[in-house]
Amino acid sequence: MSTTTPVSVVDSTANPAPLGLCAFGMTTVLLNIHNAGFFEINAMILSMGIFYGGTAQVIAGIIEAKKNNTFGLTAFTSYGMFWLTFVGMNFLPKLGLAEKTANNALVAFLAMWGLFTLLLFFGTLRLSKALQFVFGSLVILFGLLVWGDATGNENIKHLAGYEGIICGASAIYTGIAQVLNEVYGRVVLPLGPVAK
Repeated sequence: MSTTTPVSVVDSTANPAPLGLCAFGMTTVLLNIHNAGFFEINAMILSMGIFYGGTAQVIAGIIEAKKNNTFGLTAFTSYGMFWLTFVGMNFLPKLGLAEKTANNALVAFLAMWGLFTLLLFFGTLRLSKALQFVFGSLVILFGLLVWGDATGNENIKHLAGYEGIICGASAIYTGIAQVLNEVYGRVVLPLGPVAK
């Protein structure tokens, strides 16, 4: 007579969300310092877009898949690819591999990402107030960028830059809060959990 012994699998994978949030947040802050008018697009922003905003977020998204977190997988992998696409849109024309993105195409690109972000925002209503702020402010950022590029109004683009700095900073806060709360085993920085 054979007996079966149940096997218990323990997930020992670290929480990838702080990595994804900090990668998104720091890259977003730096790009929006540009949008606010302080410096031009440069190698620093594009490199952050490839390596931290892009690659690190994709890695975080893949780990979220291992943790069975569909929201984290979708958000981090998608926004990681957003950054890689952003870099590609800047590099491909310079390499002679594609035409520069026309303004109406850029508006469509930003509008699609704004719609995607709005839809993900509804998922944050079951997660935390901190994530609600990150995604809500990101929806506003995409809206301002669309408005600024559609009208060519530099003041709106600069306003988008300042709002984007706030959005990115909120993502950094949310990521660091998760790290510190885990390290100290208590709430150091509140995230505003919501009732499920």
